[in-house]
Amino acid sequence: MSNQKKQWGAIIVMIALFAMIAFVTNLCSPMANIIKAQGDIPEVLAQIGNYGNFVAYLVMGIPAGMLIAKYGYKKTALIGLTVGIIGILVQWFSGMLDAKESLGLVFGVYLVGAFIAGFCMCILNCVVNPMLNLLGGGGNSGNQLIQLGGVFNSSAAVAVYIIMGALIGEISKDTAISDATPALMIALAIFVIAFIVILFTKIEEPEQAPVEVSLIKGALKYRHFTLGIIAIFLYMGIEVGVPTYVNMYLVNTPELGISAATAGLIVAVYWFMMLIGRFVGASIGNKVSSRAMITTVSIATLVLVAFGMFSSPETTVEVPGIDWGTLTLIWAEVPVGIFAFLLVGLCTSVMWGGIFNMAVEGLGKYTAVASGIFMTMVFGCAVMLAIQAQVAEMTDYMTSYWVVMFCAAYLLFYALIGSKPAKK
Repeated sequence: MSNQKKQWGAIIVMIALFAMIAFVTNLCSPMANIIKAQGDIPEVLAQIGNYGNFVAYLVMGIPAGMLIAKYGYKKTALIGLTVGIIGILVQWFSGMLDAKESLGLVFGVYLVGAFIAGFCMCILNCVVNPMLNLLGGGGNSGNQLIQLGGVFNSSAAVAVYIIMGALIGEISKDTAISDATPALMIALAIFVIAFIVILFTKIEEPEQAPVEVSLIKGALKYRHFTLGIIAIFLYMGIEVGVPTYVNMYLVNTPELGISAATAGLIVAVYWFMMLIGRFVGASIGNKVSSRAMITTVSIATLVLVAFGMFSSPETTVEVPGIDWGTLTLIWAEVPVGIFAFLLVGLCTSVMWGGIFNMAVEGLGKYTAVASGIFMTMVFGCAVMLAIQAQVAEMTDYMTSYWVVMFCAAYLLFYALIGSKPAKK
């Protein structure tokens, strides 16, 4: 019974960390709208916080795996939370500076904070994903537990857009990073509480082999793992690219007449779709293979994104949301293509867990180091966002979704062909 209690205690802690990762990560997109409003800032630079957050994964992925091997999951989580507290405080400090006097300094300090927070997110992801997989017993059961964690991850993402929408309201040149201080303080409180809870939670540590160069080379000899890290690199472009440019399109298309607050509520629908999808994924995860899941959702993503890109903006549909200031249900009229983009959340909901599960299948002693390598690929979000931003700058927001189409096409290839376990 004791072991069972310990196991469930560890599961609850890991799921809570999963939620926290989403809360902090998704602060970056609303921040981009604040940054863009400060002046004539190109789309590529407006996403500066996202770049800092996700590039940190490239730097920290393998070192995070080394930390786990040396100190275990619990101590590594505590290290990650400490780093996260520092990152949030630096971002808060950037809001205390006067952007009118030194816009470059404000952005620079904010970027440093986002970069530090990215270190934290990478460390925690390296802890959460393999732990949930191990606690679930691997295979379909491990995938099911990861999907359950994803339910709370999506819930936290929804909360971010609702809170930031309520805080920012109408965006103008007078909107400042300091306007987001309450959200940053919520994130800070979550970090502190999580640190205390984990400090006093008993976690049974699985045996870890030291992270050596030979193990890294050994993991990369598996063809399905190598193709899997490319898949997760491109997946990040779908998960973050779709809602980010829905948000940018709604806020920066004046003829729609949609405020930043309302746009935040609309984008929250995407994360709510992910929440629903993860509920479904968690309920069927032990019955449906990861390969079947990724095949299905990749095809659906291609169809939905294509529809969103080519549908007439004159054809509209009403999307529901909650005005948390008055606790009333509101309806916002948006192009039907935007609604199709929001539905992509149903598809992305199961992609991370499914790809991770397929990529580490049969790796054995290489699993721990593979998780670290896997996490470095999260920086694909920064790369794909930058590419999509450049396309949007050169053409328009809708055309930029060709980047998402390419990513979804590769995931379909990986599910059908590339995920079959084999050595090179």
